Order: sequence, then C-alpha cells, then structure tokens
Amino acid sequence: MKNNFRVLLAKKRQKVSDVHKATGISKSSLISLYYERTKHPDIIMLQKVAGYLNVTLDELLTVEK
Repeated sequence: MKNNFRVLLAKKRQKVSDVHKATGISKSSLISLYYERTKHPDIIMLQKVAGYLNVTLDELLTVEK
C-alpha cells in the first residue's frame, strides 16, 4: 500500500510538525508515514491524518498492484 501523505502535505503547504501539533500523533510516526517506511500503519493514525488534511482514506492511501 502506498500513501499520498507527502503529496497532500505539499499541496496544502503543511508540514509534518503542523500535523503533529494538531493531532497529537508522534513526529516519528508521521515521519515514517511521510517517507513510506511504515508497512502497516495504524488505522486510527490514518483517520486522524486524513481528518486533519480534510481528505478521505482513499485519497490518503493507494493500493499498489
């Protein structure tokens, strides 16, 4: 599974630290998501990130074929 976190942050001119402050998710978890190091991200974290960015989980995640 691929995520669009980096692209969405750039489009909205946001930083990882902005998401951290607004959601309380640890910076290390967000950085792992940003660089796609996380293979099985927590669904609660993904929902918080999607909510903060005002996107759906489908927009945040892309299934790799």
